[in-house]
Amino acid sequence: MPSGTLLLIDDEPRLRQLLARVLELEGYTILQAPDARRGLELLEQHAADVLVVVSDVKLPDANGVELLPRLKAKAPDMEVILLTAFGTIPDGVKAMKQGAFDYLTKGDFEQQLVVVVDRAAEKARLRRRVAELERKMGQRHSFSSMIGSSGALRRAQTMGEQVAVTDSTVLLEGPTGSGKELFAQAIHEASPRRSKAFVAVNCSAFPRELLESELFGYKKGAFTGALADKKGLLEEANGGTLFLDEIGELELNVQAKFLRVLELQQFTKLGDTKPTNVNVRLVAATNRNLKQEAAEGRFRPDLYYRLSVFTINVPPLKDRPTDVPALAEYFLQYFAAKLCKRLPGLDVECLRLLQQYPWPGNVRELKNVLERAAILAPADQPLAAAYLPDEFHAPPAPLSFTDASPDDNSLRTVEARHIQLLLHRTQGNKTEAARQLGIGLTTLYRKVQEYGL
Repeated sequence: MPSGTLLLIDDEPRLRQLLARVLELEGYTILQAPDARRGLELLEQHAADVLVVVSDVKLPDANGVELLPRLKAKAPDMEVILLTAFGTIPDGVKAMKQGAFDYLTKGDFEQQLVVVVDRAAEKARLRRRVAELERKMGQRHSFSSMIGSSGALRRAQTMGEQVAVTDSTVLLEGPTGSGKELFAQAIHEASPRRSKAFVAVNCSAFPRELLESELFGYKKGAFTGALADKKGLLEEANGGTLFLDEIGELELNVQAKFLRVLELQQFTKLGDTKPTNVNVRLVAATNRNLKQEAAEGRFRPDLYYRLSVFTINVPPLKDRPTDVPALAEYFLQYFAAKLCKRLPGLDVECLRLLQQYPWPGNVRELKNVLERAAILAPADQPLAAAYLPDEFHAPPAPLSFTDASPDDNSLRTVEARHIQLLLHRTQGNKTEAARQLGIGLTTLYRKVQEYGL
């Protein structure tokens, strides 16, 4: 049975009561008003609940057709059905142009009204569901929804928020799995283009011979097998944002075509003789050093300089260890919900192992580890370290600083030996070693890598 709130506006009490009774029997909650003024008051009070307004055209203080825009202004997502004793085609056309769902003539129409109200209510419900989904998607991909409070992450977020409101091209640099696509989506959602398409393309996922046709599209007959015109992903993103992940994989001839897109907002499809105009904002991402690639001839320098108008370094997880607990808890509860399993957090040892792990696969690796652990762990118990993969339980590898001779007393060697000693004393616990050394965990990771410990 349908449900929801309807508003009836009619100055004839007997007809209003009759319609209210008919619709109440269908499961609706009915609000009643004898004139436009009271109808607007009730709608303002119940705008979040009212799905449909059924209003007479001839009211004591207003014309229903002229009242319609005022009703829509108070509740844009609800529908309006107008009733009249003497319907005319011009009035009906005007009502529909003003946004009425339907225009009915009074008489023996109770059953017809029920059908029309049901359709109007369903349309209003659908519109509200879409709006709610769009709101949730916007929140999901916003900068404020990103998990973590480390300085490295906050700096990247601040830069993203500042550039989002512009139309500047953005280059996101960072290792695989660090969340570059999430940053690109957040930039799109914070931009004036948020209502348009966000199209993501992983340049490494396409065979090189197909990537150009997928991006730019082609005309019928452009090559064997081109049986019809094809719209490319650039056109799909028209008005919105195109995200090119792993842009360093583009071949040089495709790079040249993208340079034209950035400069003129136009390109030529395969097999076409006329350019196609587009209006897109480009966000690109790479895990390579594009500046070095350009210097060595593997990437066009002119495209690199156009892409790097605004560069954001998305920090790897090893540079934001303080974010690991919050991320781990989020992923654990996410997978617990999918598995219909209650997992009340992580135990101390499990959290310690997660924080001291270097995370070469970044946030993506952390997510995979927590999914596996959530599957294995028993319900109603904190996640134990035993359910982490084997690499978390391996004994610390023998540490050695092989570059120095025993009598080398340079500052670099002395520092490396001291770090090595503390890592042995703490059994490889980098968090504790960093605390004893009086340095940040990120600094310790960098020195371990630098000295080959």
